[in-house]
Amino acid sequence: MDYEVINLAEAGPELASAPFQTHSRLTQIAMAEKPKDFIADEVLPRISAPYKFRYTKGTNEDQFTIPETRASRAGRLTEVEFGATLVDGSTDDHGLIAFVPYRDIDEARQQGGAWDPLAQASMGTSNLMELRREKRVADLVFDDSNYPTGHKATLSGTDQWSNTASDPIKAILTALDACITRPNTLVVGQAVWTALRQHPKIVEAINMSGAGDKASGVVMRESVARLLELDRVLVGAAWNQTAKRGQTPAYSRLWGKWAAVLHIRRPSSTQDMMPTFGFTAEAMARQVSLSDEPSRGVAPRGSRAVKVSECVKELISWDTAGYIWKAAVA
Repeated sequence: MDYEVINLAEAGPELASAPFQTHSRLTQIAMAEKPKDFIADEVLPRISAPYKFRYTKGTNEDQFTIPETRASRAGRLTEVEFGATLVDGSTDDHGLIAFVPYRDIDEARQQGGAWDPLAQASMGTSNLMELRREKRVADLVFDDSNYPTGHKATLSGTDQWSNTASDPIKAILTALDACITRPNTLVVGQAVWTALRQHPKIVEAINMSGAGDKASGVVMRESVARLLELDRVLVGAAWNQTAKRGQTPAYSRLWGKWAAVLHIRRPSSTQDMMPTFGFTAEAMARQVSLSDEPSRGVAPRGSRAVKVSECVKELISWDTAGYIWKAAVA
């Protein structure tokens, strides 16, 4: 196992002035262990940006108003102008820190096994960072105030997709047609997906079993995406423990019982003028850094501090490129 012990007393001036040093191996380990049921990076993809930036807040008029393109041999061409608004933005700093006693590090070295306490601390802390980001994105995307009038609906009773009398296919197709920038992705919480993939109208439409409203079974995400002419279906399955420490744990799904269709693409920059519902500006990618902390623990060398940090900002840039349903299931 590779333990990179930093001796500040012997360090050069650069290291001494910045005791936390980025550790590439632990950063790679932490990033490789990203939970598979997290969808934040797919819903609001990361793009590089400075700490302070300007981003395009899109409008539809100039994108869809057809100009005259015909011109005489020596005539002036029609001038076009795009009315998108540039908005000032800046990334937020995010970070967590964990302490690993040198006693644990020495014990792992003596055992010579696969246990690496620094790697475990890096992965666990990074996963908590990812969980917090998942919540930020879920709260942003499933906030109906981020959608304009005509791009949102609240379902109840027999209209909810958990009710077999509902028609989710018609509801989704109608919403897709209502968006000038047609969405390409269905984003749902796990509870909504569980209901959708068993809904008799969807099962019948995909399997064509002849059972009609009595059709039963389950279907795959890829099949639902093809049925609705979407690129993909993203299912947010992450859990959130909401009770305070010491109380009985209480768990809930981060993405709840809502659903949305969004046009998702990775912009080339924060000022990209082509429609995308949103993105994440990233000034500093997630990284793991280490430092000594002699005051932590009883061993003479104390502990090693494992810091996981990043600088990002999640943004909605083209609100008319999405449609949302509140209370999609009961």
